[in-house]
Amino acid sequence: MKHGIAGLALLTALMAGPLAAQAPADLANLTLPTAEKLLLENNRDIAMARSALLQARADVITAGQKPNPQLGLLTQNINRSRGIGSGSLRDKSIDSIVALSQTFERGDKAGLRVATASLLSAAAGADLNDSARVQLLALRAAYFDVLAAQERLLVAQDTVQLSARTLAAATQRLRAGDLSGADVARIGVDDARARNDAVAVAADVGRARVALALLIAAEADATAIRAVSPWPAQDAGFNTPAIEELLARRPDIRAAATRVAAADRARDLARALRSRDVTVNLQFEHYPVSETNPGGSGNSMGLGFSVPLFLRHSNEGEIARAQADWYAARDALQQVRGIARAELLRVRGDLDAARERRLRFETELLPRAIQSSSAAEFAFRNGALGVMDLLDARRILKAIQAEAAGARADFAKALAAWQASTEAAPLLAGTGDDAEPGKESQK
Repeated sequence: MKHGIAGLALLTALMAGPLAAQAPADLANLTLPTAEKLLLENNRDIAMARSALLQARADVITAGQKPNPQLGLLTQNINRSRGIGSGSLRDKSIDSIVALSQTFERGDKAGLRVATASLLSAAAGADLNDSARVQLLALRAAYFDVLAAQERLLVAQDTVQLSARTLAAATQRLRAGDLSGADVARIGVDDARARNDAVAVAADVGRARVALALLIAAEADATAIRAVSPWPAQDAGFNTPAIEELLARRPDIRAAATRVAAADRARDLARALRSRDVTVNLQFEHYPVSETNPGGSGNSMGLGFSVPLFLRHSNEGEIARAQADWYAARDALQQVRGIARAELLRVRGDLDAARERRLRFETELLPRAIQSSSAAEFAFRNGALGVMDLLDARRILKAIQAEAAGARADFAKALAAWQASTEAAPLLAGTGDDAEPGKESQK
């Protein structure tokens, strides 16, 4: 059998792999490839999909099992008035029957069961790959959220340090009579706001780390996480294969298509129920002849068979249900295809827009804001600029730096979504999702 005990044992080992002792990852210097490796090893949703695949492989073994023979033992014709006689147990006046029965399936039911279960196992393998695809997308988005939050925290900390130095210098100028008390108060308010903003951004970093830790099952060490991978290049991930080719690669579509084929085999199996199974019975009877049992027949054998009589029904309900299941599987396939097609169009549009937005921030807005802020700082130090203008320049720079970090994160997440939607190869090997779905019947 294609999916036998050896295959089940191999999958069991694959499933048990994430539970084995793993070397602790350096979460304080967590790269994106390392995070992806931890996800595939430890993510709970992927583990559940592995369990579903393990169950489906076990169903293939069950589907191939033919009916076991039945052994029966019966005693009868025990006469209470005359007793059972004397002598050994074999000579007692008891009619003893040993019967053996075996059901022989007709209509290739076993083959159809195995074909259906094998296709469902392949669909479960595609589900596992799709679960990995979805979880990898979530991981990359969470990783880039951490990276962006860390950048915003650095900006906030730099702003706090700059505000503290400005407040100290302004206090000295106030003592020297070079700056008014109102201007110093404004700088003090801005310093307090900067410290509050830094606390809020630090909380954002903590939340982003927890979200990432949940995906890699490292919640206990969430505070130690620090993302260190660089942002993706702006020209990365812009391959544009034909949309039909992209759709054919997706594991969710392959899973749905395979379930249509499985439902088609299940229809054939339901129709095969009209083929009558034959049960053959063989029995040996021992009924000794004695003075108390002159009517005994001694040793005898018998042979018989039985078949079901389709008098009240011919399994019309099972056949109708299998037909309805096929319709449902076909409709689900069309729905998955439609959603995937719309997702590809949306994700590509998001990627183009995010790339353009990031490029504008890094080539225009951010350099100009840095230049404007530097000029304002120089002018203020030399008494050529008022406090309010200085604070406005700082706020603008801070806002643009935070928005630039967000634009990088948006581009990175849009790129991750595009890659997840166009992944060509299965993410997990040996899952069975490369099985041919088979020809879809249109009957």
